[in-house]
Amino acid sequence: MSVDGAKRAAAALLLAAAATAPAQTSPQRLAACAGCHGPRGNAAVAHWPSLAGQPRLFIENQLVLIREGLRDVPAMKAAMAGMTDAEITALAGYYAAQPVVPQSLPRDPAKYRAGEQTARKLLCGTCHRADYTGQQQVPRLAQQNEAYLLASMQQFRDSPGPGRDTLMASVLRGLSDEELGNLSHYLAQFGQ
Repeated sequence: MSVDGAKRAAAALLLAAAATAPAQTSPQRLAACAGCHGPRGNAAVAHWPSLAGQPRLFIENQLVLIREGLRDVPAMKAAMAGMTDAEITALAGYYAAQPVVPQSLPRDPAKYRAGEQTARKLLCGTCHRADYTGQQQVPRLAQQNEAYLLASMQQFRDSPGPGRDTLMASVLRGLSDEELGNLSHYLAQFGQ
């Protein structure tokens, strides 16, 4: 092989490797995400979800649904504008690999027990796993922000919309705010 041929072959290999290499998450993108979801995906603001430790596929699916307008999250629209599939995959991989930092909130033993009973009755561990760490496209609930869990479950119960899980809406239908509050408390405290 000639020198020119070897250079062309090397360039072709580099281009092929670049095309198949996973995209990196840019520091600017991570900083923008951290504004709501916290450093390394552990949200300090109670009404925002922590992304750390969520299943990669779950994060990817949600980001695609939001980017494509199939799930309406107004606060995310600007952040998702122009985001490529490769960036979504990189972000999902990054946040899935981050350790969960639980919020240190006091446990209410009565609420915890009541929430545990509700979780057993609803069989939450069937989809979310027995330790509530989630799997594939099912989110981690353990040690998620309690206020976020409550608001999400109320939204599933009261106004399921496009891009949201209809199974969750049917599971939560008929539960009172108190029952959802107990369930949120249990899941947020689980494993701490």
